[in-house]
Amino acid sequence: MYSNSNNSNNNNNNGYSEQNWNDEYSNPTGNDHASYLPSNSMNFANSVTLLSISHGTPSGLSDYHTQSRQASTPHYHARMAAAVARSQLSSASRKSTAIELKHPSASSTSSPNDALAQKQAPGNDDTNNNDHEQSWTILDMGGLGLKHLSPSLFRYGFLTTVYINHNQLTHLPSDISKLSLLEKLDCSGNSISALPPSIGQLFSLKELLLFDNQLVTLPNEVGMLYQLKILGLEGNPLQNDLQALLLNEGTQGLISSLREHVPVGPPPPSREWITIEETDSLQDGEVDDRFIVLCYNILCPRYVNDQKYGYTPSWALEWDYRKELILSEIAEIEADIICLQELARHDYDTFLVPYLKDHGGFDGLFYPKSRAKTMAESERKWVDGCAMFYKSSRYKLVDHLLVEFNKKGLERPDFKASKDTYNRLMPKDNIAVFGLLEDIKTKNVLVVANSQIFWDPAFSDVKLVQIGIMIDELCQFVTRTVLNDDGKRNNSNNDNNSKRYSSISSVPMLICGDLNSEPNSGVYEYLTKGILQHDHDEFRKCQYGTYTTSGLEHKLALKSGYSPIGELDFTNYTPDYKGALDYIFYTTKTLDPVSLLGPLDSDYMSKVVGLPNPHFPSDHIPVVTEFKFKRQTENRNQESRYPSPHSLHSKNHRYSKTQ
Repeated sequence: MYSNSNNSNNNNNNGYSEQNWNDEYSNPTGNDHASYLPSNSMNFANSVTLLSISHGTPSGLSDYHTQSRQASTPHYHARMAAAVARSQLSSASRKSTAIELKHPSASSTSSPNDALAQKQAPGNDDTNNNDHEQSWTILDMGGLGLKHLSPSLFRYGFLTTVYINHNQLTHLPSDISKLSLLEKLDCSGNSISALPPSIGQLFSLKELLLFDNQLVTLPNEVGMLYQLKILGLEGNPLQNDLQALLLNEGTQGLISSLREHVPVGPPPPSREWITIEETDSLQDGEVDDRFIVLCYNILCPRYVNDQKYGYTPSWALEWDYRKELILSEIAEIEADIICLQELARHDYDTFLVPYLKDHGGFDGLFYPKSRAKTMAESERKWVDGCAMFYKSSRYKLVDHLLVEFNKKGLERPDFKASKDTYNRLMPKDNIAVFGLLEDIKTKNVLVVANSQIFWDPAFSDVKLVQIGIMIDELCQFVTRTVLNDDGKRNNSNNDNNSKRYSSISSVPMLICGDLNSEPNSGVYEYLTKGILQHDHDEFRKCQYGTYTTSGLEHKLALKSGYSPIGELDFTNYTPDYKGALDYIFYTTKTLDPVSLLGPLDSDYMSKVVGLPNPHFPSDHIPVVTEFKFKRQTENRNQESRYPSPHSLHSKNHRYSKTQ
């Protein structure tokens, strides 16, 4: 296969690099006015019209269609790229020779191409620095008379451009969806009469060229190709309604229309509960020591638009539709404590508080992000923030606190001296909310923190500072509200039966939230290891007082609720990003996870472009863990774990996993 090297004499090779492709089509004819892509001055709707309808005569063909027919010879695109590469090499050789003539002091034994040869040597080419980096991403199998595509083709998931034009193909295999990085697919000049619905999973596709085939209609799943810019359909016997739609509304109009009619399909199987270790029965009093916590970023309506979530039908993005699914999810889980992120004040007041009050007897606590303070009331109510709900029949709220990270940063004298505090931390208005709950029956105390820290990976330093501030403030909050100078509860309103706690490490705590940090991040490392070096790479050489001179440290002994099985593969699922960002951390000296809600069905997700979709209302999924309080008399090293209450009533909806 042809790679981006200077050994370009092998013209029959059919794979080549992105750079050669760009060079070839930035000026394919050598004419300064020629361009493969539409000119910025061209009306896009008109360009789509040219693409979409054949006038039956060569003079009526679009430029795209004409170029497609010119590419009917074997490996046309690869040969063109090879010619460009040879030309560039020749130009580089001439330039090197000219440089030698200007510098006679150079060694007479050195070749004009020595520098180029050195770069091409193993270990010297930048593209070879990573053994797993793919040096070619474009495959040209055009003009070969192929009647079938080998299944092995679909193992090349790194491909970004595939030419299978001018063959004798009558259909595309459904496995085409495995080439998820494809940005251009040229199937022109075949006899394809139908596209597979799975083509809708090629979410990176920007150009789909289907000139001169036998297509009469298109599957609605083409509507999920939300990044598609060029759709070449000229030379197909398309049905009249599609032709009219293309004429009147262009590619984007066609895509939008098809997307609204994508079949919804059956819902996925329910997420299964995973039991850490199962026994036959609960001991006396064990039920009272158990509680279920749900953490969920519900996707604020203000962040939803067709550009960002263009793979989802517009009706499934409507808040009236999504909020009903959110309520259904929350009700089905039957949690005792609920932590939500990206919830707007208006939605908290108007639908979540009334619903959860009537369905579960929940009371709540909510704070918006700091920007709300600067807004008029008409806008303030739409600002999102963090909410905490708890069953009022079981818990009472003893105390609570709002932590504004940018404000707390400015209150620290060691932060004030750094410009990074003002330039990077201050503009980010993320918050945390703390709640001190007391179990009405058992008198167990539970401190719950709920937060959403800043999202952008380019501000990893801000994430570390925000999580550092949160832990510092959490420890101060616990000291003030749970402990006093002699290690007893500092709240005169509690009766004599209230439990006493001698130190911060003895107080049960949960840290919930969308932390926008993966399990290999500094945020996760700090929470789970209790220490982070002052020169950690994610500080990005920024300065934040003692955080970047002495590092971060805490003594809370935290673990993730999902640590018994490992973090989920994803809690956030979009075409551009799939990963774990949402967590429930707990203090291991006081709490133990008993069971947790497992991942989404893998078969279902293999066909999903991204969330939200008609079955899931957010681009995040909830993380849920059931905990139990550790008894003081229990042996920390040989502690029994018992089945979730769900397992006693829903055996057919769960599975067990033994540590």
